[in-house]
Amino acid sequence: MDPKKVDEGKMSGDGDIGSVMGFSGFGKKARTFDFDAIFEQTRRTAIERSQRVLEERQKETQMEEDGESSKSVKPSVHSQKEKLAAASSRVHESDSSSGSDSDSDSELIGPPVPPQHAAQEDEDELVGPPLPPGYSGSTAHSDDDDEEEAQDDDDDDNPVKKIPDTHEITLQHGTKTVSALGLDPSGARLVTGGYDYDVRFWDFAGMDQALQAFRSLQPCECHQIKSLQYSITGDVILVVSGNAQAKVLDRDGFNVMECVKGDQYIVDMANTKGHTAMLNCGCWHPKIKEEFMTCSNDGTVRTWDLNSEKKHKSVFKPRSLQGKKVTPTCCTYSRDGKLIAAGCQDGTIQIWDRNLSVHTKFHCRQAHTPGSDTSCLSFSYDGMTLASRGGDDTLKTWDIRNFRKPVNVATGLTNYFSMTDCCFSPDDKLLVTGTSVKKDGGNGKLVFFDRGSFQRVYEIEVTNASVVRCLWHPKLNQIMVGTGNGLAKVYYDPVKSHRGAKLCVVKSQRKEKQAETLTQDYIITPHALPMFREARQRSTRKQLEKDRLDPKKSHKPEPPVSGPGRGGRVAAHGGTLSSFIVKNIALDKTDDSNPREAILRHAKDASENPYWVAPAYTQTQPEPVFAEESEEDEEADKEPEWKKRKI
Repeated sequence: MDPKKVDEGKMSGDGDIGSVMGFSGFGKKARTFDFDAIFEQTRRTAIERSQRVLEERQKETQMEEDGESSKSVKPSVHSQKEKLAAASSRVHESDSSSGSDSDSDSELIGPPVPPQHAAQEDEDELVGPPLPPGYSGSTAHSDDDDEEEAQDDDDDDNPVKKIPDTHEITLQHGTKTVSALGLDPSGARLVTGGYDYDVRFWDFAGMDQALQAFRSLQPCECHQIKSLQYSITGDVILVVSGNAQAKVLDRDGFNVMECVKGDQYIVDMANTKGHTAMLNCGCWHPKIKEEFMTCSNDGTVRTWDLNSEKKHKSVFKPRSLQGKKVTPTCCTYSRDGKLIAAGCQDGTIQIWDRNLSVHTKFHCRQAHTPGSDTSCLSFSYDGMTLASRGGDDTLKTWDIRNFRKPVNVATGLTNYFSMTDCCFSPDDKLLVTGTSVKKDGGNGKLVFFDRGSFQRVYEIEVTNASVVRCLWHPKLNQIMVGTGNGLAKVYYDPVKSHRGAKLCVVKSQRKEKQAETLTQDYIITPHALPMFREARQRSTRKQLEKDRLDPKKSHKPEPPVSGPGRGGRVAAHGGTLSSFIVKNIALDKTDDSNPREAILRHAKDASENPYWVAPAYTQTQPEPVFAEESEEDEEADKEPEWKKRKI
């Protein structure tokens, strides 16, 4: 077969395919590329370009240095060129040495390293972009910078510097002791309770500088409020008062649940459904949002479930060394919720495992003076330390791993209340509590102790009354204080604190709106005929705004004129007859309560000096002729009626 014909057939076939597919070139040999040569050419081009850029930059910097006095002698352009050449030669040598092994990690890709950065890498092996040309190569700071950094480090290490006490606001709860404080987890709302049976709700975002509570109620009628606490989700509030039944309210103060009352005639308190005596304290579980705990004078600590109000969940019964019933005065959960601690009236602190209610896990017999009320127990954020505030004027810390004796003791902290608080700072380095004072006996203080050394490092004089409740919120970094004279104070720092009180102090006080009254009664007649239908009454506010623009309606009434009168106005007691009569009527002090006496008072004067009726009839009036009465007739008239009847 002729090869020419075969080639012609192929070409015709390629033409057909090209017309169908839309492109040609079928059957041609593909072009081959030498990637090594391409990479080498690209690398050399990049090196040359970078050298040109560096030379231009060096010329510019040299021209700037000629115009200014340079502080440090810099290398000349020639030396830098030599260094660049040496660097490029090193690059060429490395390329030639690594030509055989293309996978070597030592091969440089891209432009050469600037000389300043190369010198720094040789000395310190710094990581990051190269330093600018005008920067002095030393990395050491000046003495001033070192002192400032050291000062900042000291401030960070000193926990006293973190206390937010530069500013404060005062919330007026009432006139009696604020015995309960509660702040929701987000720090948006504060709730206060007191000896006046009131619970007040405060919204930081909704308040202005007037600092008024948006709701006040008495959930437990005539019982003092002992404790208030928001749940971990912040949607409900536990209210513990002086009665035997704890209540749970929602965020707006409406009742959600009320614990059942137990049978006081049953001896074993474990067999009753609820408490039978006054409550002392209560708190929510830190992990389970439906569980809370209460302790009472009936000698029990009970846990409850929010969904089952008919019966408690479990019962813990504190016992003395002799096995007798002991009254718990305060209770709390550990941070992980696995332990339950209670402070008792016999001075003991007893801790149970939450799932084992029979025997105590930790028990300290002589934690505080017997007979004094342990007012507060608080676990540290790390869960290893327990702080107890005693009625014996002491504050103690305990290591629960060695619970026989206290780690630190502070004395001389007067305590007159059974709910005086103690709490840890958010960084766990400070411990805070309040002191009590008698009336006109000085100022109540908020005292701060260092957790490690237990030295009194700081104190704040709050007011001339006892400091009962204190709360240091970890998110807001603000301290809430409840006092014995009905105040709730909030301490904050504009820099270190967040939200909370900072939201309401920047809002200007709202102007009070005038009382809006209906201008006229509006009768709704939907089926009346159009001619009898009244026009729809517009809003009172708009009508008041229109009246305000009306010069006649908005004109202030003129005050009454005193004296002879001025400006064309006559005084109220002017020369007119009506004003004279009104004045005399107002001055008439006679008593007309008995009309007969009031008329007869003028009878003698009317008979002696007739003025109205008698002179008109003087000519026609006959003279009266009366028969003279004898003495016998007079005596007969004086006789009684029964004698006359007999006659």
